[in-house]
Amino acid sequence: MTDIQSAKILIIATDGYERSELRVPLEELRKLGADVKIASMKTGDIKSWDDKDWGDSVPVDMTFKDVNADNFHALVIPGGQINPDVLRTDADAVNLVRAFVKSGKPVAAICHGPWLLVEADALRGRKATSYHSIQTDMKNAGALWEDSAVVTDQGIITSRAPDDLPAFVAKIVEAVQEGRHERRAA
Repeated sequence: MTDIQSAKILIIATDGYERSELRVPLEELRKLGADVKIASMKTGDIKSWDDKDWGDSVPVDMTFKDVNADNFHALVIPGGQINPDVLRTDADAVNLVRAFVKSGKPVAAICHGPWLLVEADALRGRKATSYHSIQTDMKNAGALWEDSAVVTDQGIITSRAPDDLPAFVAKIVEAVQEGRHERRAA
C-alpha cells in the first residue's frame, strides 16, 4: 500500500495527447502530493491536441528508454486519437505498458489510451471501457467492454472521455493506495 502523497506516477504521452486527459491527472495527482513524471519517445516538450487544433505543451521528464517501471507506483495513459495511435507503434512504449501490467501496479488508460492495452495484450478476459469508437477494437482484443465512466479489473483502470476525468482520477488514487494487484494472465 502506498499513500498518494508518497506515490510516484508515470504518464506516457507524445505529441497529440488530449490536453485535458493529460493535464487533469497531472495537476490533480500533484495537488494530492504525488510525484508525477512524463515520459515520451523524445526529450523536450510534447504538444497537446485541444478540441480541433494544437494546444499547449508540457515538458518531458524522460524518454521511454530511461524509465524503469520498478521506480513508479502507477502508469497513466492519456488518450486523444493521435497520442495512443502513435505510441502503440513504438516498441519501447508497448514494452513499458507490458512491464507495468506484469508488475501488478495500477495501469490507467482513458479515451483512446486503451489502444496501448490492446497492443500489449492486457485486456483479454478483463472488463474495460474506452471511447465508444474503439469498442470494437477492445472487444476484438478480448475485453469485456462496457459503457461506464470508469471500469477497473485487477488494477487496470479504463475510462471513456474527458467528462469522466473526476471518476478516473479518483480511481487512480484508490488503486495506488491499494498497492499491487494480483492479475491472472491476459
